[in-house]
Amino acid sequence: MTTHIVLPRTRRHCLAAGLIALMLGSPLFAALKVGWAQADLTPKEPVIIAGQFHARVSEGVIDPITTTVLALENEGDHVVLVSCDVVSIPDALRDAVRGKLLSAVGLDPKKVILHATHSHTAPLYDAARIVPGMEFRTMETGALIAFTSDLIAQAVVRAWEGRAPGGIAYGMSQAVVGRNRRSVDRSGKSTMYGDVARPDFSHIEGFEDHDVNFLATYDPQGALTGLVVNVACPAQADESLFSLTADYWHDVRVELRRRHGEKLFVAAQCSTAGDIAPHFVRNSSYDHKASQRMLTLKKRSVRAEIAHRIANAADEVLPAIKGTVERSPKLLHRVETLALPMNKLTEADIADARKEAGLWRGRYETEKKKIDAQPEATRTGRWYVAITGAYGRMRWNERVLERFDAQKNGPQTQTIEFHVLRIGDVAVATNPFEYYLDYGIQIKSRSPAPQTFLIQLAGAGTYVPSPRSTLGGGYGSLPASNPIGSEGGGVLRDRTVELIREYWK
Repeated sequence: MTTHIVLPRTRRHCLAAGLIALMLGSPLFAALKVGWAQADLTPKEPVIIAGQFHARVSEGVIDPITTTVLALENEGDHVVLVSCDVVSIPDALRDAVRGKLLSAVGLDPKKVILHATHSHTAPLYDAARIVPGMEFRTMETGALIAFTSDLIAQAVVRAWEGRAPGGIAYGMSQAVVGRNRRSVDRSGKSTMYGDVARPDFSHIEGFEDHDVNFLATYDPQGALTGLVVNVACPAQADESLFSLTADYWHDVRVELRRRHGEKLFVAAQCSTAGDIAPHFVRNSSYDHKASQRMLTLKKRSVRAEIAHRIANAADEVLPAIKGTVERSPKLLHRVETLALPMNKLTEADIADARKEAGLWRGRYETEKKKIDAQPEATRTGRWYVAITGAYGRMRWNERVLERFDAQKNGPQTQTIEFHVLRIGDVAVATNPFEYYLDYGIQIKSRSPAPQTFLIQLAGAGTYVPSPRSTLGGGYGSLPASNPIGSEGGGVLRDRTVELIREYWK
């Protein structure tokens, strides 16, 4: 005889609820959707390379310029993070990508975040930096933006439409990648890449952040599918080349895939690092001789060394976090605009800028006369370096004078876009600048999240120096470098912390 046991209604409900909870915790019932894609953005014809005052026409390709896309969706909210091997993200490129995503079902284009690794060996997307009237026989800026935005938008669509149940885990280790590049003499003057062996050297100006933040994604079977790698260092180990390259991030991707599978997606993120560079073998680093000796003994380039350091950090983190995978993490995404106070310019600032602009205009006009007198010179290699360098520095200083005139009767603020997210127990915040590290340390220190990822250059990018760096002056901390100064940097820091804390109330 079969015995039927009838449970009380409340107990049946409890068992049902427990079963549902168990099922939702299973990879087969993951609420999080994850999608990845990658695209090669390398132009098929010569382009002007971004990252220096002088123009550089690309003379070849060392390794591809890529974009890596991570799409996340859960509980009605979503984000698409688009890492690009470029120097910055001008509004024209961002808006072109978003405009091509308007028909993507369920995707809000404003929640697509383009951010740059700050490679100084990638195409220039800003026509304002090209000398008027000069013929470089390179890809025209409008065509370059159309070409690049097409490829990025297609990658975003692939990641978005390919999203599938998955999970995330996060962790942190350390690796020395970036070093503070500003040294201070005994008078208090700061110099970028100053020789620390000089007799009047006093100290390195700022802090260094050697944390490597990882966000790992997994499929329903628990296999690793992708890694977000966040370090406080721009990609400028090869910043002066005349060839296209993704810089050290190419080596990082190659090394991580060698260790963890050729199909692994690797999304690079540059944390706040406006005063940081990966030049630990330059004489601006106190231990550069020992560092160079070790690279020689290990038979590695700086790029290869950085790749090994980051990959070693991943090897330490991944086994530790594998048992912490979340299949239904909280996902919250806020897109904010914020009016930041412009850098207040003084009469002394204007006098210095006017003097420098006049000096460089004189050099520009001298170079132009040479070319006008000998037009055949334009058929020689790199004929354009001197004249474009003079033009770049001239315009750099003239823009200070233009800002001063505009601020007399116009707006005293600049409006920016930034994003704040919660992904499980991870906070993520972006900014469009080369934001000095002091601000990043302050945001991380005040964040209630167990781990905080900061992403700079999710925009066009100008330097925003810390107050102490402004006092020291020097490149990166001069009015010509800073449409937004330390006052605006503090406003952005405080608002970022406020929004992160709202997510953890």
